[in-house]
Amino acid sequence: MDEFSQWTLDAIREEGAILSWLEEQRFDWTKATSHALEQILLGKTIILITDENRKWLESYILSSLNSISFDRPPISIISIDAIYPHFDYINGGDMIDMVDDMIDQSYKNEYFFWYIGKGDDKRSDIAKRQDDSYFWIFDEELNNAFALKSYDKSLDIKLLQLYKLFNSSLNAAMFGEVDATS
Repeated sequence: MDEFSQWTLDAIREEGAILSWLEEQRFDWTKATSHALEQILLGKTIILITDENRKWLESYILSSLNSISFDRPPISIISIDAIYPHFDYINGGDMIDMVDDMIDQSYKNEYFFWYIGKGDDKRSDIAKRQDDSYFWIFDEELNNAFALKSYDKSLDIKLLQLYKLFNSSLNAAMFGEVDATS
């Protein structure tokens, strides 16, 4: 992971001042992201979940991650809402268990959740149950998580910058430019 950490530092510095905020948080970023990249390289499906305020980012990620302009193999990614359109109406652990079981059966445990949003949002609950989940989480600290503050006035800009870095990291890992495995 030291190699990925150094690659990340170089990528941050290459972007200049716009990503300087991330330099001191890069170790949290590399720990969480390397684990997600490893799962992607193993062929696991990403099940993307966002809170309501980040639906715009979900749409952007879903429409751009497999863009032809990236000239790489497509990545298996789907929104939780496409899998279970009534996800917002789930209440309680038993209902989460049923949806989780359905996902396990459908994807044969070859998936992981990527959650982006507030930590206290009920949409995060299913992802918090899985050790392999990847988080860009606000106002909370978790394992395999990159933490941000929901009240940050530049949050949306930072999320787009993180996505750009994630996409660059994915390219570098897929094409053997960096070993991102933990």
